[in-house]
Amino acid sequence: MTGQTKPSKAKALDRGTEIKEQIIGWGTGLLVLGGLATAAFGESHENVTVSHAYSNFGTVVYEDPDFAHLNYVNPNAPKGGYISVSSQSNFDSFNPFTRKGVAEFTGVSLMLEDILTTTADDPYGLYCYLCTTMEYPESKDWVIFNLREDITFHDGTPMTAEDLEFGFNLILEQGIAEYRNVVSGYIDSVELLGPFRIKYNFTETAPRRDVIGFAGSTNAFSKKWFEETGVRLDESQPEPFMGTGPYVLGEVDMGRSVTYVRHEDWWGADHPLNAGRWNFDEIGVEVFADSSAAMEGFKAGEYTFRNENSSKEWATSYDFPAVEDGYVKVEELPNGSIGSAQGFVFNLRREKWQDVRVRDAVNMMLNFEWANDTLFFGLYERPVSFWQNTDLQARGTPSEDELEVLQPLVDQGLLPESILTDEAVGAFVNDVDQNIPNRRMRRAAVKLLEEAGWVAGDDGLVRNAAGETLETVILQTSPSFDRIINPYVENLRSVGIDARLERVDTAQYIERRRAADWDIVNHTLTQGYEPGSSLRQWFDSSTAEDSSRNIMALQNPAVDALLDVAIAAETLEEVTIAANALDRVLRAERFWIPQWFKDVHTIAYWDQYRYPDELPPLALGTLDFWWFDADAAQALKDAGAL
Repeated sequence: MTGQTKPSKAKALDRGTEIKEQIIGWGTGLLVLGGLATAAFGESHENVTVSHAYSNFGTVVYEDPDFAHLNYVNPNAPKGGYISVSSQSNFDSFNPFTRKGVAEFTGVSLMLEDILTTTADDPYGLYCYLCTTMEYPESKDWVIFNLREDITFHDGTPMTAEDLEFGFNLILEQGIAEYRNVVSGYIDSVELLGPFRIKYNFTETAPRRDVIGFAGSTNAFSKKWFEETGVRLDESQPEPFMGTGPYVLGEVDMGRSVTYVRHEDWWGADHPLNAGRWNFDEIGVEVFADSSAAMEGFKAGEYTFRNENSSKEWATSYDFPAVEDGYVKVEELPNGSIGSAQGFVFNLRREKWQDVRVRDAVNMMLNFEWANDTLFFGLYERPVSFWQNTDLQARGTPSEDELEVLQPLVDQGLLPESILTDEAVGAFVNDVDQNIPNRRMRRAAVKLLEEAGWVAGDDGLVRNAAGETLETVILQTSPSFDRIINPYVENLRSVGIDARLERVDTAQYIERRRAADWDIVNHTLTQGYEPGSSLRQWFDSSTAEDSSRNIMALQNPAVDALLDVAIAAETLEEVTIAANALDRVLRAERFWIPQWFKDVHTIAYWDQYRYPDELPPLALGTLDFWWFDADAAQALKDAGAL
């Protein structure tokens, strides 16, 4: 790849348009062309599909609209009891739709609901939830949702199509700019066809594979509640929005703890999609200052379920008396989700990170092999892809189908010819027996820095022609990362990079990330099984200056063109080819330093919870389809354990 990653935005978009025009003749048919798409969308008298479910790729798992319950739940799971989890986010707001304040996120899925829903055993299916059926033409110019008439908000008022229309307009008026732009790019207008019937009309340019799911992701907001309270979507809020979900807000100690209580008159209690789900009477969130305090809190029973994300804690901390006595269960459960693309990312707004050689030199100094053996107890693998362990991951050299996608970008000079013949970019491999990378790796890093104009001085630090050191500040909020980042800082300094760790509190961390006031931060860029329009928020040039996902500010015309291809792909085969090509090019940009992931859930819980015999591949479902064992809980109390 070239050293320059940030062409001007106008140039990037213009070049992307050129590419789209050039690939009209592609045999794979991956891109729906504007003229043809408009003609097709303009046809009238189309056949209209009426269904309870939708999938872009064939049949859904639950074809029968009268299914009794999801395959993976226990439909007879008892209701009752309490479960609590920990958080290190000292929240000061219940509004996750704004960047103002620090929101408490657990309650979003518990209190707000969407028109359509997904299941944990069907990666491509969308199912009517707040609706009974949906109607759409072959062109997917529009979709009509026929809403259920028994849905009520938490205050008992009915939910109607007017509430959904209100929510749509509220997003356009007060939503985050990056999301408002997406909404207006997809939905041209919303029509009320009756009290429980609403139509979403899509723009001609909206990708047809995404439109139904996009409209179906509309939250149910109460028009009455918003108008009476005067609450705004773009302001920090001390209370949640009025919702229709299974839980309501209970006790709150702002920034320290919150409890959500199962709504006694919840409209959805008897819905087939909810059988065996939302079983706990109360769900608690306890806030701790750091991971060590959280671990001690779990041991003391201050909260009751822990999803362990520290290999050190997993390997060394679960031998306390409650485990030995059988009061706490410690388990590894299968995780069939896409491997987490967790890593460090560079702030590409800063000139020093514009040269890929500099980024590579910094990347080389992270010794995963030593860290995994010494710090992680061999529990992790290293991700190399944004679609790790799936068919969407780029592997080896490009396939013939990939070459058809990549060749026009090479012909335009947007990608080097090497992308057509090289292996997909992986991770730099270091020695396992010592933290400091070996001489060969260090020499390679120093050479790259020198070629990029960073030369070592008498004090051992590299400087550019202006005499500036290559300052590299790794911004972090969790003390548990110190044992990982400090050795990395040592490695960076060994090749003359002026590196240091700067640890700040959660509020500062969030604000500095939003303000782009950082060099390197953690970011998880894992993508979905059906990559579509959300890719733009992650990687498109147009989102570089204002995005909660493209925080690295990636601007690359080749990536922009590949995003168009991926979004326009219609079949699963086309989606796979486009994702392979996109993954290959994104990895070749090296804006991401991959960290680590594991393909199991490592959990511990006080022995009063149960789960189905066979978990679905796409969710652990602790708050969703686990349940409380009252007899086991009583046994813990009788033993004085809790």
